[in-house]
Amino acid sequence: MQKLREQCLGKEAFSPEVLEWIQRENLWNLWVPKTYGGLEMPFSEGLLRLKELAEIDGSLGWTVTLCSGANYFIGNLRPEAAENIFLNVQKPVCFGGSGGAFGTAEKSGDHYMISGKWRYATGAPYLTHFTLNARITDNQKELTNPDGSTVIRSFLVPAKEVKIIKDWDTMGLKATATHSFELNNVRVHSKHSFLYNEFYLPQPVFKINFSLFADLTLWVNYVGMAAHYFKAATQITKPEKTSGLEKAIFEAEQNISAYAREIEEITTSTSNFSEEYIQGIHSTAALSVEEISQAIIKIHPHLGVKGCSKISEINQVFRDYFTATQHHIFTK
Repeated sequence: MQKLREQCLGKEAFSPEVLEWIQRENLWNLWVPKTYGGLEMPFSEGLLRLKELAEIDGSLGWTVTLCSGANYFIGNLRPEAAENIFLNVQKPVCFGGSGGAFGTAEKSGDHYMISGKWRYATGAPYLTHFTLNARITDNQKELTNPDGSTVIRSFLVPAKEVKIIKDWDTMGLKATATHSFELNNVRVHSKHSFLYNEFYLPQPVFKINFSLFADLTLWVNYVGMAAHYFKAATQITKPEKTSGLEKAIFEAEQNISAYAREIEEITTSTSNFSEEYIQGIHSTAALSVEEISQAIIKIHPHLGVKGCSKISEINQVFRDYFTATQHHIFTK
């Protein structure tokens, strides 16, 4: 995988060769059922694959995680929509988008007219479809649920209907090309609308609470990038300087493995996860990432010029990792 790492190192975007490799490995469809052309990986196996990709390169792991995580929404799509998108394609399907409800969807018969601007769509130039959340309106008035909260639905929009705003200018994860995007009164059929907690497919992975799915798939990225950093750091500094990071990575890997097996066991019979269980895993993941971050910060001052040189491998891993920590998922 050294060649693949070299192809990703320091790049602003993935080359056609890297994208072809991703497609050849069918990684966008990590969680997609085999009947729809996917790999249908068991949860524990998929998490291990994502960690390995993040260890090769931060942008590679992050992009595959977020885009395969968006393709996971095949389980939320009505069967006719899923079949039309995944079984009648000229090129591999790649979803991606934003979890923020930054726009509106005006009801219009069997369609919605969607407008707005959404931030942080990982892999924007690589996507075939954008996913987004929007506030539902009727006659320009926002609809509310019985509890008074705003009605929000998720939508899937073909990339050709979307304007990408190239504003991703960060110190790391550059090749993720996590740009903003905009829609201006785009007409979307209701069959391409979905809810996160409403599933149409029977595979065990679709019984996983989405918060758990998101926590664990992103957690393995931090661990993978940290493992890359650790191996690079051991070539530069003394073992005692890196022991704290080694311990944090080991504990994280043990916890992730145990949680994944536990979740797989639960989903053989049910999709019910208690709020206490969900929050327990989230807290463990957040603490783990904080410990890994602190361990990397303690190491970095001992790396000399290599640690601060933009062309060095370990510097890119450092920048990728700490760009990833700005994702809201584990921030306090």
